[in-house]
Amino acid sequence: MQDIVFQWIEAERRRQEEGLELIASENYASPSVLAALGSVLNNKYAEGLPGKRYYGGCEFVDEVERVAQERLKQLFGAVWVNVQPHSGAQANAAVLLTLLQLGDKMLSFELAHGGHLTHGSPLNSSGKLYTIRHYGVRPDTYRLDYDQIRDIAREFRPKVLMTGASSYPRDWDWATLRRIADEVGAYLVADIAHPAGLIASDLLNDPLPHVHVVTSTTHKTLRGPRGGIIMIGKDLEVPTASGKPRKLSALLESGLFPGIQGGPHMHSIAAKAVAFGEALQPSFRSYSQQVIRNAQTLARELQGLGYTVLTGGTDNHIVLIDLRNKGITGKAAEQGLEKAGITVNKNLIPYDPQPPLVSSGIRLGTPALTTRGFTEAEFQQVARWIDQALSHLSDEAYLLRLKEEIREFLKAYPLPYASVSVATLS
Repeated sequence: MQDIVFQWIEAERRRQEEGLELIASENYASPSVLAALGSVLNNKYAEGLPGKRYYGGCEFVDEVERVAQERLKQLFGAVWVNVQPHSGAQANAAVLLTLLQLGDKMLSFELAHGGHLTHGSPLNSSGKLYTIRHYGVRPDTYRLDYDQIRDIAREFRPKVLMTGASSYPRDWDWATLRRIADEVGAYLVADIAHPAGLIASDLLNDPLPHVHVVTSTTHKTLRGPRGGIIMIGKDLEVPTASGKPRKLSALLESGLFPGIQGGPHMHSIAAKAVAFGEALQPSFRSYSQQVIRNAQTLARELQGLGYTVLTGGTDNHIVLIDLRNKGITGKAAEQGLEKAGITVNKNLIPYDPQPPLVSSGIRLGTPALTTRGFTEAEFQQVARWIDQALSHLSDEAYLLRLKEEIREFLKAYPLPYASVSVATLS
């Protein structure tokens, strides 16, 4: 008799198969990644690092982790990596624990302007443990103002300058940010969780030559399992409280374990290794190029339909829409689109008059549908479906007809794991 849990897993598989996934932080991992994630490595404890574990029986998982490390170094050109963070949030927490003392100053991108919860939000441990100031985007262009960042840094004198975003559709100028950090004596940290796969494909500016530490997730545009990583492009001697300098890599390793984590998830590390191997293939760069082309097509088509696309377009996989000229809140848009089989997330826009749980915008992303084989032509249709749904939010019958139309359309674009039966997992 099948456990009811597997019935809900199968329901979720059907939901993913039958709808348009436009949440920018989601993607479809390959069957190989999912197989590693569901492997017997789940059973193994392996606190420590390869060759230096606190448990016996680690000879095989050591090799798995070494493969993940070497592939990640090759993918990004890093000199040191750690593949053990359970999530991007854990990676960020470990880096901040390493670089900051309680109450130290951090300057980061304002959450309401596109930053991330773990970059100093008062609701997050990063905002509770450290002294935080934020920089934002210009009210006229909705783009970063690097002169403003420099001015705030000169006044505030942070110990860490945190960069990266969860809803910013433009590339980052890492070289300028490093000059700002050096001027005020700050560590520069880049959280590239969203554009990591595009950076690995050499399609966006590379932070590794410029920043002190890079963190990321391994899903989103990297198309791997949910998890985190930490990387550095150059290992430095870092002063410590004892007065004896230590390598930055060694400090980061202890910041993660035992700093904030216990045993690594070896099944997840195996899945990361598989995903990094996939990302090293030439086909992955072609995929990343299509992700960006699709996002730019979606932005252009929605603009043509009268929607306000913040910053006027996108450099990456994110399209941020301000719905105020349509008289729709982000919450209403998210709910209505979901009834039509289109999954998005409501999102604050910079200087948003609405509270976060209502918001004035929606965030769209192209990685998942690109994985299903969508190109520019399909995203032109996606834009039309979005407009049709948002124009009929009060007509539930219309939205249900649209959902059926989308479901039929998607039969020609199967999920990469659509043939994997949940029965084999039970």
